[in-house]
Amino acid sequence: MKIVFFGSPAPALPSLQKIREAGHNIELVITQPDKPTGRGKKLLPCPVKKMALDMIIPVYQPSRIKKDTTALEKIKDIQPDLNVVVAYGQIIPSSIIYLPKFNSLNVHFSLLPKYRGASPVQWTLLNGEDKTGITLFELNEKMDEGDILTQEEIDILPSENAAELEARLAQIGAELLVKTINDIDKIKPKKQDHSRATYAPKLTKEDGRIDWTKDSLHIERQLRALTPWPSTFAFIGEKRIKIQKGKIMENQAPSSSSPGEIVGIRKEGIEVCCGEQGIFLIERLQPENRKIMDAYAFSLGGRIKPGDKFA
Repeated sequence: MKIVFFGSPAPALPSLQKIREAGHNIELVITQPDKPTGRGKKLLPCPVKKMALDMIIPVYQPSRIKKDTTALEKIKDIQPDLNVVVAYGQIIPSSIIYLPKFNSLNVHFSLLPKYRGASPVQWTLLNGEDKTGITLFELNEKMDEGDILTQEEIDILPSENAAELEARLAQIGAELLVKTINDIDKIKPKKQDHSRATYAPKLTKEDGRIDWTKDSLHIERQLRALTPWPSTFAFIGEKRIKIQKGKIMENQAPSSSSPGEIVGIRKEGIEVCCGEQGIFLIERLQPENRKIMDAYAFSLGGRIKPGDKFA
């Protein structure tokens, strides 16, 4: 089968690789433009472009595919059987969606119609779901509203963060993608129940700020959901501290303690009072412009003591 692949970040790599291993012909990869990175703002390619070049697959990087006539002409010249879209990052116009014989297929990291949108893995964890999955659906002009081709449900593992869950879903999705492509002419698409739809909007850096008045369960979910990006953080004095690892403590903070107050320091980490007098243990953290370190080591070097407060 002749395929045009649309994708950009690392979670799209397993799908690209599995399609190739299954013997299908990837005629073109369409991905995001190179982005300036680091202090020198050097232009760097995304992971999908790197893999495509290693595979000697042609790559095209439109800045705005909706208005890019060259992209449309390239796909017309190929006359693909199918477009495959995995975390591409742009809205694809209908002129491209419906051009191939089997139109366009999208791999989405949730059980649609739940968690439509840009950040399904993160919002699944934020909301404390115990299950999630992969949905392969027919792309249309609306956001994640196309007919479902196949789905696979999985359990979310205890303490699994967004990076770990996304990586696992990427592998499962790649396997399901190959099976779906092989059977695409036999699958009967199923309409989504739009009344059950929920949404997972794009997160911002400010979403990572910890509100210590929330209970410890909420803070743990926030930490898992926002690792590695945009990451959770708090301030101690004027220092911005990224929280890298932590867990809920079973004991309660003294009734005189207030949210954000450090109520204990031990080798395992820094104990912080949160909502409902719960305690959240910070195990690893990253001070601004420094490397990740154990919270206990930070407390020693920074002369942090019980009674100090995170804000």
